Parts: sequence; structure tokens; C-alpha cells
Amino acid sequence: MAVSFLSSVPSFLPLLPPQIAISPATAHPFHTARVRCGQIKTDAIATNEDRFSRRDVLQGFGGTIALGLLVSSDHMVEPAFAADLIQRRQRSEFLSNIKGTLFTAIKNNPDIVPSLLTLALNDAVTYDKATKTGGPNGSIRFSSEISRPENEKLSAALSFLEEAKKEIDSYSKGGPISYADLIQLAAQSAVKSTFLASAIRKCGGNEEKGQLLYSAYGSNGQWGLFDREFGRSDTEVPDPEGRVPIWGKASVQEMKEKFSNIGFGPRQLAVLSAFLGPDQTAIEELLASDPDVLPWVQKYQRSRETVSQTDYEVDLITTLTKISRLGQQINYEAYTYPVQKVDLTKLKL
Repeated sequence: MAVSFLSSVPSFLPLLPPQIAISPATAHPFHTARVRCGQIKTDAIATNEDRFSRRDVLQGFGGTIALGLLVSSDHMVEPAFAADLIQRRQRSEFLSNIKGTLFTAIKNNPDIVPSLLTLALNDAVTYDKATKTGGPNGSIRFSSEISRPENEKLSAALSFLEEAKKEIDSYSKGGPISYADLIQLAAQSAVKSTFLASAIRKCGGNEEKGQLLYSAYGSNGQWGLFDREFGRSDTEVPDPEGRVPIWGKASVQEMKEKFSNIGFGPRQLAVLSAFLGPDQTAIEELLASDPDVLPWVQKYQRSRETVSQTDYEVDLITTLTKISRLGQQINYEAYTYPVQKVDLTKLKL
């Protein structure tokens, strides 16, 4: 029996905010976790963590000297490095807050998930390789574009994001978030929430065990590159018509041709089945009628039946990351802001 990626959407409520979820990257490096929905155990691995070898001492000493030379070699090195770290922290904090806002909004309206996925896809696949135009540039926000036949029933998703944008802009210190960024980040939040909900569902609805299951076996760490591609710019005009198929009416061949035009193949078409309409099962039945797409549909259906869903999840994250930046020049300084200077004359020493 085929397992739908979106079948877990109704089980969103209630979920813990993203910042509470345990990340594999923060797990103790000297422990491994065996996770089962019925039993959770942690086994310590014997290490020599309390012992230092001669090599460890020399490496630490050498690193200290190298750092000192780096800082003292040029007066411009330290300030530039510090400024870069400040900007990274600013962007990281802003991005974390955005994810929290979107997570809460989606949790309160889980039925919006399929439309958010299609909205992100349709905004991105306007990209044209020949002219280097289109792509995930926020053009779908224009009334003349959102009203096109291929975007039918997506107005509610756009309105949903417009409300989220008001909240995000209210606490942004580095200017309003672009629609281009917001639309793709909403798709990311929808995908992550759905995978987390699936893990909770597999643990009989137990949130704590579901969180730990996803932390242990999920692919949350794969989102690192997606998060880095933060700083898309909005276009000021709608993208040309005729670049996006009406997914519900298109043949598999038409879908394959569209994906080929933006640099993707049957594999990526199959893994994005949930983005092609609200009825993922029906979409996959159609895709399975094509011999080129069939093996990938079957592969991802089998993967979704496993505890980890690794093959499906990693390929989905990778594909969404690539699509979300088609033709875009990412501004890695976007949303940063000047740090308030300290008036030393007011210090009482």
C-alpha cells in the first residue's frame, strides 16, 4: 500500500516548537541512541575522553600559536572577522524567529500545507535557463500572476503568508523579509512539520517519543545548505505567462519536460509529488504510469514505510534546496543591521 507524505498532516497538533526539538547535531559525540517507540535507551561508549595524548597537546599548542599569528599579522583581520560573526549571528537569530512564527502559524492551520508546497514550487519553476529569468523571486505575489489558472486555489496560501509577514516584519531589525524568502521558508517549515508529525504518528501519537525518533533517525541536519541560501530578492514585475503547467491537468510527459527545462529529471519529479497537488496518492499513480518515473515513485513509497524515511527525506530536502534558489543571487548580508556603538564617555570606571 502506498504511503502518502501528506497523510500525516492532520496529526500536527500539538507539536513542540522547532527550537525545542532535539537536533542530531547537538547530540553528545560519545553516545549513541537506540530509539524505539516503545523503549528508549542510551548506551555510553567507552572512550579515553579523560586522557590527553602527546599529539593532542601539540595540536592545541600549535593551534594557539597559529591563532595568535593570524590576529597579530594584520590589524584589519580581527575587526573583519568579528563583523562577519556578528552578521552571521544576526541572520541566524532572525531566521530562527521566522521559523518559529511559521511553525506556529502552520500548526494552527495544518490544512494549508499542500497549498504552501505548490505555491513555493510554482514561484520557483518560472525559471528559464535560456534567458536566466524567473525563479523563486516572489513574483507569484502579484495579482496578475496568482490569478493564473496554474495558481488556482493558491490565493489562500498567499494570504496566509501575508499575515505571517506582518508579524515577521514587526520584529525584524534588518528590514522586511522578501516574499521570495518567505515563500520558500514556508515550504521548508511545512515539510519539516510533516516529517515530525509522521514520526509522532509512528509512535502512536506520543510527542516526546516522536520528537526523539525524528531527532535520532530524521534528516534535520540536511537543511543546513537550505538555511544558508537566505537572502533572495523580490522581483518588481510578474514572471512571463506559460512557464508553469497546470499540474492537475498536465500529462507525465509535460511534467517531465518542464522539469527537464529547469535542469531536473524523473527522480526529482517523483520526490516532489507532494508539491504537485493536494492528492499526493493520485499524483503518484499518474507518475507511476511512466516507465522513467515509476522506479523512483516506488523507491520513495518504500522509503516512507520505513522508520527513518532517509532516502525520501534526503532527496526531498536536496531537491527543494536546489529549486529554491534557481537563478537567484543570494545576498548573504541581507537582514543584517548596524550594531549600536557603546558610548565610552558614559562608562563610570
